[in-house]
Amino acid sequence: MISLRICFAATLAALFLAPALRAETVQVAVAANFTAPMKQIASAFEKDTRHKVQLSSGATGKFYAQIRSGAPFDVFLSADAETPARLDAEGATVAGSRFTYATGRLVLWSPRAGVVDSRGDVLRTNTFRHVAIAAPRLAPYGAAAVQALGRLGLLAAVEPKFVQGESIGQTFGFVASGNAELGFVALSQVYENGQIKSGSGWVVPTDLHSPLRQDAVLLARGKDNPAAVALMRYLQTDLVRAMIRAYGYEV
Repeated sequence: MISLRICFAATLAALFLAPALRAETVQVAVAANFTAPMKQIASAFEKDTRHKVQLSSGATGKFYAQIRSGAPFDVFLSADAETPARLDAEGATVAGSRFTYATGRLVLWSPRAGVVDSRGDVLRTNTFRHVAIAAPRLAPYGAAAVQALGRLGLLAAVEPKFVQGESIGQTFGFVASGNAELGFVALSQVYENGQIKSGSGWVVPTDLHSPLRQDAVLLARGKDNPAAVALMRYLQTDLVRAMIRAYGYEV
């Protein structure tokens, strides 16, 4: 495994640093929580390399099924570590290419000020009708929310009020539109300049759920695509790490 990683790293460096003889296009499947930072990263990558990026955003679980069914993706940015590891074990990736690009944070959020308190005690009240959550079987952030509610002893009381989104992106939409008074979303969706940019929120303590470690992997289809290999290298640069941190992720 070590030798594979060394060889892959050498290949990445060579392809990333060499002048692009011809612009290529990389098809990227990106977890919904990482859509905004990935758009910024893709724009910078295109300017720096002349390659093109096509982004598809959605739920990690659905992307897994699509990739296994032959969907034409070159790079997969998951919302967890388990799904890329599973694809690795199934031979659907380039061995040694997987790495953690970010660790996310979960937040209970409302677009209205004063609705969510700084300790999340609103969950213990009966003052809301609906709480949005991403489908736990498809979205790691939804699974983390269920885990947190379970550890707080609140799952049985809150679960009847769930409004489930297929992805964390759809879940955010439910809350932002007012279809749910509050919801568990990704911190990156509501974070700006070091704070929650609007409304009210409670950043869920990390000891209430498993770490939201997010892994990227080069899929087998992207093995010979210079744009895909260059993007994997680009994601590990200091420039991109700074962009990711600006959205509230740990790197």
